[in-house]
Amino acid sequence: MNALIVEDFDKYREKGYAVLDTRSVDAFKQGFIPGSINIPVTSRLAEYATIAFEKDGTLILVTEPEQEAAVATELKKAGIENIAGFLNGGFEEWQKAGKPIDMIIDIEADELMMDIPFDENLVVIDVRRPLDFAQGHLKNAINIPLEEMSNVLNLAQIEESDNLYLHCYTGVRSVIAASIIKKQGIHNLRNVAGGWEAIQKESKAEIVKEPGMLN
Repeated sequence: MNALIVEDFDKYREKGYAVLDTRSVDAFKQGFIPGSINIPVTSRLAEYATIAFEKDGTLILVTEPEQEAAVATELKKAGIENIAGFLNGGFEEWQKAGKPIDMIIDIEADELMMDIPFDENLVVIDVRRPLDFAQGHLKNAINIPLEEMSNVLNLAQIEESDNLYLHCYTGVRSVIAASIIKKQGIHNLRNVAGGWEAIQKESKAEIVKEPGMLN
Protein backbone atom coordinates (compact mmCIF):
# COMPACT_ATOMS: atom_id res chain seq x y z
CA MET A 1 0.00 0.00 0.00
CA ASN A 2 1.27 3.47 -0.88
CA ALA A 3 2.53 5.73 1.90
CA LEU A 4 1.39 9.20 0.85
CA ILE A 5 3.05 12.46 1.80
CA VAL A 6 0.68 15.23 2.88
CA GLU A 7 0.70 16.98 -0.50
CA ASP A 8 -0.21 13.83 -2.42
CA PHE A 9 -2.82 12.85 0.16
CA ASP A 10 -4.42 16.27 -0.21
CA LYS A 11 -4.45 16.00 -4.02
CA TYR A 12 -6.30 12.70 -3.80
CA ARG A 13 -8.74 14.24 -1.32
CA GLU A 14 -9.43 17.13 -3.69
CA LYS A 15 -10.02 14.61 -6.50
CA GLY A 16 -12.87 13.22 -4.45
CA TYR A 17 -11.30 10.15 -2.87
CA ALA A 18 -13.10 9.32 0.39
CA VAL A 19 -11.07 9.70 3.59
CA LEU A 20 -11.42 7.00 6.25
CA ASP A 21 -9.95 7.88 9.65
CA THR A 22 -9.69 4.82 11.89
CA ARG A 23 -8.32 6.50 15.02
CA SER A 24 -10.29 6.32 18.26
CA VAL A 25 -13.38 8.51 18.53
CA ASP A 26 -11.69 10.55 21.28
CA ALA A 27 -8.68 11.32 19.08
CA PHE A 28 -10.90 12.04 16.08
CA LYS A 29 -13.14 14.51 17.93
CA GLN A 30 -10.12 16.58 18.91
CA GLY A 31 -9.09 17.10 15.30
CA PHE A 32 -9.42 15.51 11.86
CA ILE A 33 -9.03 16.20 8.16
CA PRO A 34 -12.20 17.96 6.90
CA GLY A 35 -14.52 15.54 5.15
CA SER A 36 -13.09 12.47 6.89
CA ILE A 37 -15.37 9.73 8.15
CA ASN A 38 -14.39 8.16 11.43
CA ILE A 39 -14.72 4.43 11.91
CA PRO A 40 -12.45 3.31 14.75
CA VAL A 41 -10.65 -0.02 14.66
CA THR A 42 -13.08 -2.41 16.31
CA SER A 43 -14.67 -5.74 15.41
CA ARG A 44 -17.36 -3.76 13.56
CA LEU A 45 -15.05 -1.83 11.25
CA ALA A 46 -16.08 -3.78 8.14
CA GLU A 47 -19.78 -3.53 9.02
CA TYR A 48 -19.72 0.22 9.53
CA ALA A 49 -17.57 0.76 6.43
CA THR A 50 -20.37 -0.64 4.25
CA ILE A 51 -22.68 2.01 5.72
CA ALA A 52 -20.38 4.93 5.05
CA PHE A 53 -18.62 4.06 1.79
CA GLU A 54 -19.45 2.81 -1.70
CA LYS A 55 -17.77 -0.50 -2.53
CA ASP A 56 -16.62 0.77 -5.91
CA GLY A 57 -15.23 4.04 -4.52
CA THR A 58 -11.58 4.75 -3.75
CA LEU A 59 -10.39 5.37 -0.20
CA ILE A 60 -7.38 7.00 1.38
CA LEU A 61 -6.62 6.15 4.99
CA VAL A 62 -5.63 7.94 8.17
CA THR A 63 -4.62 5.36 10.78
CA GLU A 64 -2.56 4.90 13.90
CA PRO A 65 1.04 3.86 13.10
CA GLU A 66 1.40 0.35 11.62
CA GLN A 67 -2.36 -0.24 11.46
CA GLU A 68 -2.90 0.45 7.76
CA ALA A 69 -2.43 -3.17 6.62
CA ALA A 70 -4.84 -4.51 9.26
CA VAL A 71 -7.40 -1.87 8.28
CA ALA A 72 -7.08 -2.79 4.60
CA THR A 73 -7.66 -6.45 5.50
CA GLU A 74 -10.85 -5.58 7.40
CA LEU A 75 -12.10 -3.42 4.54
CA LYS A 76 -11.67 -6.32 2.12
CA LYS A 77 -14.15 -8.26 4.26
CA ALA A 78 -16.67 -5.54 3.38
CA GLY A 79 -15.81 -5.75 -0.31
CA ILE A 80 -13.92 -2.44 -0.24
CA GLU A 81 -10.61 -2.97 -1.99
CA ASN A 82 -9.81 0.27 -3.82
CA ILE A 83 -7.36 1.92 -1.43
CA ALA A 84 -5.04 4.48 -2.97
CA GLY A 85 -2.82 4.73 0.08
CA PHE A 86 -2.45 6.01 3.61
CA LEU A 87 -1.21 9.26 5.11
CA ASN A 88 2.43 8.70 6.01
CA GLY A 89 2.95 9.85 9.59
CA GLY A 90 -0.77 10.01 10.21
CA PHE A 91 -2.81 12.99 11.34
CA GLU A 92 0.18 14.53 13.12
CA GLU A 93 1.87 15.11 9.75
CA TRP A 94 -1.25 16.84 8.48
CA GLN A 95 -1.17 19.16 11.49
CA LYS A 96 2.55 19.85 11.12
CA ALA A 97 1.94 20.90 7.52
CA GLY A 98 -0.52 23.56 8.73
CA LYS A 99 -3.43 22.05 6.82
CA PRO A 100 -7.02 22.84 7.85
CA ILE A 101 -8.66 20.66 10.47
CA ASP A 102 -12.18 20.09 11.74
CA MET A 103 -13.45 19.03 15.18
CA ILE A 104 -16.53 17.54 16.83
CA ILE A 105 -17.61 19.26 20.02
CA ASP A 106 -18.84 17.24 22.98
CA ILE A 107 -21.64 18.33 25.27
CA GLU A 108 -22.46 16.68 28.59
CA ALA A 109 -25.89 15.14 29.13
CA ASP A 110 -26.74 17.63 31.89
CA GLU A 111 -25.91 20.53 29.56
CA LEU A 112 -28.28 19.08 26.97
CA MET A 113 -31.06 18.91 29.56
CA MET A 114 -30.49 22.58 30.37
CA ASP A 115 -30.53 23.60 26.70
CA ILE A 116 -33.68 21.72 25.66
CA PRO A 117 -36.27 24.08 27.24
CA PHE A 118 -34.63 27.24 25.90
CA ASP A 119 -33.54 26.40 22.34
CA GLU A 120 -36.45 26.17 19.91
CA ASN A 121 -34.08 25.00 17.15
CA LEU A 122 -32.61 22.16 19.19
CA VAL A 123 -32.99 18.75 17.55
CA VAL A 124 -31.87 15.53 19.23
CA ILE A 125 -30.88 12.80 16.77
CA ASP A 126 -30.77 9.33 18.31
CA VAL A 127 -28.67 7.05 16.10
CA ARG A 128 -29.45 3.81 17.94
CA ARG A 129 -31.45 1.06 16.26
CA PRO A 130 -35.25 1.41 16.11
CA LEU A 131 -35.92 -1.23 18.78
CA ASP A 132 -33.57 0.47 21.24
CA PHE A 133 -35.21 3.80 20.43
CA ALA A 134 -38.67 2.33 21.02
CA GLN A 135 -37.67 1.02 24.44
CA GLY A 136 -36.89 4.55 25.60
CA HIS A 137 -35.79 7.85 24.11
CA LEU A 138 -35.84 11.56 24.79
CA LYS A 139 -39.16 13.23 24.05
CA ASN A 140 -39.21 14.73 20.52
CA ALA A 141 -35.96 13.02 19.54
CA ILE A 142 -35.61 11.92 15.92
CA ASN A 143 -34.44 8.38 15.26
CA ILE A 144 -31.98 8.09 12.37
CA PRO A 145 -30.10 4.83 12.96
CA LEU A 146 -26.43 4.87 12.02
CA GLU A 147 -27.22 2.13 9.49
CA GLU A 148 -29.43 4.63 7.62
CA MET A 149 -27.34 7.76 8.13
CA SER A 150 -25.98 7.83 4.57
CA ASN A 151 -29.51 7.91 3.12
CA VAL A 152 -29.91 11.42 1.69
CA LEU A 153 -33.65 11.30 2.39
CA ASN A 154 -32.93 11.05 6.11
CA LEU A 155 -30.52 13.96 6.05
CA ALA A 156 -32.98 16.00 3.98
CA GLN A 157 -35.21 16.41 7.03
CA ILE A 158 -32.48 18.43 8.77
CA GLU A 159 -33.11 22.17 8.50
CA GLU A 160 -30.31 24.71 8.14
CA SER A 161 -31.40 26.39 11.37
CA ASP A 162 -31.37 23.16 13.41
CA ASN A 163 -28.97 22.82 16.32
CA LEU A 164 -28.19 19.11 16.24
CA TYR A 165 -27.33 17.00 19.27
CA LEU A 166 -26.34 13.43 18.38
CA HIS A 167 -26.18 10.43 20.66
CA CYS A 168 -26.03 6.64 20.53
CA TYR A 169 -25.69 4.35 23.53
CA THR A 170 -22.13 5.04 24.69
CA GLY A 171 -20.71 7.55 22.21
CA VAL A 172 -19.00 5.64 19.38
CA ARG A 173 -21.74 5.40 16.74
CA SER A 174 -22.76 9.03 17.27
CA VAL A 175 -19.26 10.21 16.35
CA ILE A 176 -19.32 8.06 13.22
CA ALA A 177 -22.73 9.55 12.42
CA ALA A 178 -21.49 13.08 13.10
CA SER A 179 -18.60 12.62 10.70
CA ILE A 180 -21.01 11.37 8.00
CA ILE A 181 -23.27 14.38 8.53
CA LYS A 182 -20.35 16.80 8.48
CA LYS A 183 -19.15 15.30 5.20
CA GLN A 184 -22.53 16.38 3.76
CA GLY A 185 -21.78 19.98 4.75
CA ILE A 186 -23.89 20.11 7.91
CA HIS A 187 -21.68 21.39 10.73
CA ASN A 188 -24.03 22.77 13.38
CA LEU A 189 -23.88 19.73 15.62
CA ARG A 190 -22.75 18.46 19.01
CA ASN A 191 -22.01 14.96 20.28
CA VAL A 192 -23.59 14.01 23.61
CA ALA A 193 -20.75 12.55 25.68
CA GLY A 194 -21.63 9.21 27.23
CA GLY A 195 -24.67 8.81 24.99
CA TRP A 196 -27.88 7.20 26.22
CA GLU A 197 -26.07 5.73 29.23
CA ALA A 198 -25.48 9.27 30.50
CA ILE A 199 -28.81 10.74 29.37
CA GLN A 200 -31.03 8.27 31.20
CA LYS A 201 -29.28 9.06 34.48
CA GLU A 202 -30.38 12.70 34.27
CA SER A 203 -33.37 13.50 36.47
CA LYS A 204 -34.52 16.20 34.03
CA ALA A 205 -34.53 13.85 31.05
CA GLU A 206 -38.07 13.43 29.71
CA ILE A 207 -38.02 9.83 28.49
CA VAL A 208 -40.81 8.29 26.45
CA LYS A 209 -41.39 4.89 24.85
CA GLU A 210 -42.95 3.75 21.58
CA PRO A 211 -45.09 0.75 22.60
CA GLY A 212 -46.40 0.28 19.07
CA MET A 213 -42.86 -0.38 17.82
CA LEU A 214 -42.27 -3.02 20.49
CA ASN A 215 -45.07 -5.34 19.37
